[in-house]
Amino acid sequence: MNRIRRFFVAGIMLAAASIHALAGTAVTSPTNGAQVSSPFTLIMNADTCSSLPVVAVGYSLDSSVQLSAWADNQINGPVNAPEGLHTLHVKVWNNQGGVCVTDVSVNVTGGESGGTSVVPPNATSVSAIQTFGNWVQIHDGGTPGWSNGSMNLVNSPSMSGNARQFATSFGNFGGQRYSVQFSDDTTSQNFVYDFWVNIKDSADGLSNLEFDLNQTMPNGETALMGFQCDGWTHTWDYSINGGSPSNSWDTWQHSYAYCDPHGWGTNQWHHVQIYSSHDSSGWVTYHSVWLDGNRQDLNYTVFSGFALGWGPAMVFNFQVDGSNGGTSNATVFLDNLTVYRW
Repeated sequence: MNRIRRFFVAGIMLAAASIHALAGTAVTSPTNGAQVSSPFTLIMNADTCSSLPVVAVGYSLDSSVQLSAWADNQINGPVNAPEGLHTLHVKVWNNQGGVCVTDVSVNVTGGESGGTSVVPPNATSVSAIQTFGNWVQIHDGGTPGWSNGSMNLVNSPSMSGNARQFATSFGNFGGQRYSVQFSDDTTSQNFVYDFWVNIKDSADGLSNLEFDLNQTMPNGETALMGFQCDGWTHTWDYSINGGSPSNSWDTWQHSYAYCDPHGWGTNQWHHVQIYSSHDSSGWVTYHSVWLDGNRQDLNYTVFSGFALGWGPAMVFNFQVDGSNGGTSNATVFLDNLTVYRW
C-alpha cells in the first residue's frame, strides 16, 4: 500500500541499532518463505521488545526507507508488494526507543488483482471520490435514536494524501449517512466500487459500516445497491425492496459471508471491493466482495428498485451506525474511493 507515515515515538531517533528476532514478537502470517499474492495480510503481535513494554509496531519492505507504523502492539492488515522475492521487516519499538526487527521472506506472485479483475478494459471509472466537494450528511431515519457527524479532508492518516475523515457521535443506536453524487449516468448496469477504510483507535463505538451505490435507471426508478459489514451478525448484508417500487419496504438480508468491523485492525488501512449489477427493472445481483484481497462470492439476485423521484444520478453512501443504547463515538477514514462502471 502507498500509505507512508513517518512515526516518531519518544526516543525512537536515539535507537542506535535494530535488534533482530528477539522473543516477544510473534508473526502469524505470512510464514517465512511463504508464497503470497498482493496484497497479503500481515498478522503480528508483540508483548515486549528487549524486555520493555511495546509502544509502536510497523513494517518496511526490503531496503526501502518508506515505513508504515502505528501506536499499537499488533498489526492485522494488508501489505502491497510487487511480484518477486522480498524481505518484510516487521518492527517493534519499546518505550525507551529501542527497535526490535523480525525479518520474514515472502515470494509475491501475480494472482488475481481483487475486485478490479472483473472490470473490463472499456469500463468507465471515477476516482478520488472522497475528495469531492459535494458530500452531504444526515441522520438515517431508518435507525433509532440520534446521530451527528463532521467531515474533512486529512493528509494523515492517508494513502493518497487526501483521505476523508468521518467523525460521528451516536445515541441509542443511531446511524449517520454521508453521501456524494459523482455521476448522472443512467445506462451502466455493472459496478465495482473500490476503496480503503481506516478505523481510528477503536471500533467499540460503531456497530455497522455501510457502503451503498445507488443509480437512477432509464425507467426513472432508482436501483439501491446497499451493502454493509454487520457487527451484530458478523456477516456481509445486502439490501432488498420487499415491496414494490411505489410501495417500498427497504430491508436487510444476511449473507453467509463473514464480516465483523470489530475484527478489523484499527489505525490500519483495509481494502474493500464490492461487485454488483442490476437489470433495467431494478433486479440487483450482489456478486462478490473482497476484504484485503480475500474474495467471498455471494451471487444473490433480489429486487431493489425504488420510485424515489430522483433525476439522473449515481450516488455513493457511507453510513456508520452506533453500537449501544447510550452515547458512543467513532472516527473512520475513507481513501482512494473509485467506482468502475460498464
